[in-house]
Amino acid sequence: MILTNSLAQFGRYCMFVARTFSLPDRFGVSARRTIQEVQKLGIDSIPLVIIISLFIGAVCTIQMQLNVTSPLMPAYSVGLATRDIVLLEFSNSILCLILAGKVGSNIASEIGTMRVTEQIDALEIMGVNSANYLVLPKIVAFVLFMPVLVVLCMCMAFVVDI
Repeated sequence: MILTNSLAQFGRYCMFVARTFSLPDRFGVSARRTIQEVQKLGIDSIPLVIIISLFIGAVCTIQMQLNVTSPLMPAYSVGLATRDIVLLEFSNSILCLILAGKVGSNIASEIGTMRVTEQIDALEIMGVNSANYLVLPKIVAFVLFMPVLVVLCMCMAFVVDI
């Protein structure tokens, strides 16, 4: 019973993924939706990225200064160590965790509202591949814009270290 339910659920998931990553019916509409999603998911996240990266850089600098107090270490070693830690580990990891929550809740609430108001059913009735129309532009937009946000976060965190 449990195994058959699990297999059925996995099969529905595989069918959803296949519908999502199929070729769009109209590339112009898909490109416009992708640009809208870049605006909504990526560009609207820039203020949050700036705030997060400033705090990441400041907290790492303060913690490094407090914990690395040795007369044998030169004064610039705090800045070097902080730069390396922030650029290699903290800025992109913490940013991705926070943006996953923000963007994930945004997408979940949007699609949940569309399900409740029966907009997804209306798309299916009109013959539109709803998974491809709704989900694929979000995935493409976020995959394309996420490196921009990570580089911005690294730059802002690095500015604080200087």
